[in-house]
Order: sequence, then C-alpha cells, then structure tokens
Amino acid sequence: MLDFTKHFATRLKRKATLIPNSAGGWTWAVDPWKRFDRFLIFGTERGTYYIRERQLTRENAANAIACIAADGPRAVRRIVEISTAGRAPSNDPALFALALAASAEDALTRAAAFAALPDVARTGTHLFHWVQYLEGFRGWGRGPRTAVARWYTARPAATLAYQMLKYRSRDGWSHRDTLRLAHPAPPTATHDYLFRYATRETLEVGTPSRVAPDANVVTFVEAVASLARLKPDAAAQVIATHRLTREMVPTELLAHAGTWAALLPAMPLTAMIRNLGVMSANGLLTPDSATARTIVGRLTDRDALSSARIHPIAVLAALKTYAQGHGMKGKLRWDTVSAIVDALDAAFYLTFANAPSTGRRVMLSLDVSGSMSAPVFGMDSLSCREASAAMALVTAATEPHHRFVAFTKTLTSLAISPRQRLDDVVKSISNLPFGGTDCALPMVEATNNRWPVDLFVVLTDNETWAGPIHPAEALRQYRQRMGIAAKLVVVAMTANDFTIADPDDAGMLDVVGFDPNTPQLIAEF
Repeated sequence: MLDFTKHFATRLKRKATLIPNSAGGWTWAVDPWKRFDRFLIFGTERGTYYIRERQLTRENAANAIACIAADGPRAVRRIVEISTAGRAPSNDPALFALALAASAEDALTRAAAFAALPDVARTGTHLFHWVQYLEGFRGWGRGPRTAVARWYTARPAATLAYQMLKYRSRDGWSHRDTLRLAHPAPPTATHDYLFRYATRETLEVGTPSRVAPDANVVTFVEAVASLARLKPDAAAQVIATHRLTREMVPTELLAHAGTWAALLPAMPLTAMIRNLGVMSANGLLTPDSATARTIVGRLTDRDALSSARIHPIAVLAALKTYAQGHGMKGKLRWDTVSAIVDALDAAFYLTFANAPSTGRRVMLSLDVSGSMSAPVFGMDSLSCREASAAMALVTAATEPHHRFVAFTKTLTSLAISPRQRLDDVVKSISNLPFGGTDCALPMVEATNNRWPVDLFVVLTDNETWAGPIHPAEALRQYRQRMGIAAKLVVVAMTANDFTIADPDDAGMLDVVGFDPNTPQLIAEF
C-alpha cells in the first residue's frame, strides 16, 4: 500500500523502533551498519556528555562484532574504505575493528582482515596499535604471524627502513618484538640487514654476505644513528641531507630553530600542521618570511591535503590552537602569523569534497545544549558544538540562501557569515549559554515565523528531550502548513545509537558529522 502518512500526518506514530536516548527523549535506533560507520569515524575516546568512554566503547564494540558476524567481508571492506579514504580523524577505530574481524569465527572474515592489514596499518605506529588490539582478542597463530610478516616483506627495503626508523615503538611494542613473533623470511639482503638491526640493536656492516645490502639504506640507517652524538649545527646538516623526520631526531635537538628548518622541506603535511606552534615558538615562523610562505603554499594545496589524508577536524583543531598563541597544555607560547591562520582557515574548506550549490533555502541549525559541550573525537580543545558550527559553515559557503540558528530549549538566530574566519565563529559559538535540548525547535520556529525552508540541517548528538513535539512530527507539520516538501538532514556528532530522523520517511536523512564527504552528500540529497 501507499502509506500516505509518510507525507502527511498530524501526530507521530510511535512505532516499536523508537527507543529512549541517554537524555530520556524518544529517538530511533540507527541501523547497526550506520552506527558502525559512526564508530569508525568518531571513535569513542572520552565518551559523550551522557555516556562514559568505557560504556560507549563496549556498546560500539558489541555492535561491530554483530556487524562482523552478520557479514564479515562487508565489514572489512567498510573498514578499508573509511580508513584509506581518510574519512576519520584517527585510524585507531579502524585498526580496532580490523582486529575484531581478525578474531572472528568465520575463516573468510579472518582471511579478509589479514589481507587488509597493509591497507589499514599503513605505518609502523598503525601496526603496533593493531597488534596491541589483537592481543586483547586472540593469540599469535599462523594468521597473525603471516600477516605481520607480509607487512615487513612486501615493502621495498628503502620504504621499510623509513617506517622502522620513524616509528620505532608504540604501546609497549617495538619492531624487535613483532619481528621475533612473526619470523619473516627476508626477501633481500637489505631486508635481512634491517631485520638484524631491529632485533639485535647493532649494525653488523662488516659481516660477510653473498649479497651486500643496499648502500643507500645502510647510509640512511647510519645517519639516523649518528644524530645522538652530533651538535645541533652538524645534526641539522645530516637531517637536511638525508631528509629525516622529527621522530628520528633526539628530543634535545628539537629545541633549536635550525633543526626545524632542516626538517621542514621533507616534513609530512600532518606533522607540519601539528608543529606550527613549536616552529613559531622557536622563531622559525615570522611574518613575511620565506618559511611562512612555504607553509602557506602547502596548506592551500588541495591535492597535497588529499594525498596526505588530512582530516578537516585535524585542521580545525590546529587552527583553534595556533590562533590562540599557546598550547592547551604546558607553557609553550608563540606569536601567531596571520597568513598561516588564514591558510589554515582555507585548508579546512579544501579538505572537504567539492559540493555544488543547489540554490535551495537551507536552515543550518546548531544544537548548543549542554551535551554538545563534550569533546569531539576526544579532543579537549574542541567541543561538539564548536565543531558543528565549523561543519555548518562548509554548507553555508556553497549555499547562498541559508539561515543560521542555534537551539537549546529556545532558538536564537545567529549572525554568522561564511566569510568570517573559522576561529572567530568557533569563539562566538563557545560563548552561547547552555541549556536543555529541543531538536524540534528549528521546524517549530520556522512554522511559527513562516520561514520558507527547503532543507533543515540539524547538527546534534540526538540527545533531545525537551519540548512537546518530536522533531519528525514537527517537520511533517511544517510541510503541511507551509506547502513545502521540506527535507531534514541530521548530522550526528557522536558515535551513539540514536537519530531523530525517521528511517521510514524518504525526506529525512541521517549522516555522520565531520566526514569529508558529508557536504556533498547533503547537496545530493
């Protein structure tokens, strides 16, 4: 039958799928696969306003196990897709889920998980994280040994040397530990040299061999080893010559501007973004300097940002921290360079997929209630309410007919322009008063004020409880009274189990917030 009440109804039909959320309001449970996506993108670090990290992790792990049991190969494909596309601020949730899949009862699922290890564990740190997670679920059988061995032997020797020297140890694991457990057979003399170096901690260059290791790799290893006994100027020369990274440099050398100047030309983009404050504090970055111009050029290179998998939230966190002139912890302070702040602002927008302008009338509705004060992705420097404002600006930048509002138990119009710099917008959102949550208010107020809206975008954690009407019912009433076939997109800002979007209504969509593809998906919807 055609269910006419999908398009016209005067009351919300409370179906069995409605569940109470953490705040006591009624919401729908999201599809298990959608929650799996939320976990892979958001993770559970620090929990949410209502749910502690331990409980949220247990809930999401149980959901991930259920998805893996239902269709293990599909779950592995999803892990790889989200990880390799750089859709998450951190790769840790994907590594955790892959460890779960590698511990599944189904042999095909385990095989798929082991085969996917090089795609998801792209660095030495990723490998150590995965091994740490794996040990929580299973022992070292043939599958893990083969997968870890392949991680080492499938890489060219020069690439492997870089990984082994940049990421030497994490989580109590080192290459010495994993190599001794996996027992990989070295495919070349250079691999054998690297394995011996990692497991014995000595260089046996003079040992007779039928085939000598690659001289370039040996020189690279010796250059890194030499830094511990060199003075800053000599060390900087070695760093520049061999294009070494920050992780390869002894800590005491990082207090010198010359060290950072030598590191910068080969510094990966992620590391550069993380260390802008340190480089400014050491006097390397000054207004109108060649170094500052170099950094601005790299920050505004869309292709470079994409290939480095720079996530929007990493840029936003760096922008907020750098613009304030001091770190969130410790005593480090610096004079900001305005050109770099502007470049970070531009980089934020460049990290999203291109979204076309639809010409529709859009209401961007920010939940600024108490629960949105929780940190996004475990970042103490950035709350969900601040991140939601930045996320909304991406849509506002492409949609000329937009309106900004913020809501708790009341609704407030916001004087926000996409021409404003992100750090100013984040600051203005931070100062708004907290309160309860009524996610129906955008639709209710639009109805009362006769505001023409084609699309309501609500950025929220779905912990709605206040108000006499459900958001889905408020949207239906708006459609009826305004004669506009308005749609609703709910942008979820946490990895919980709730959504205010009715899954049976084709005009409502639930998406994961802070996914680089979200603005494009909203435009297509």
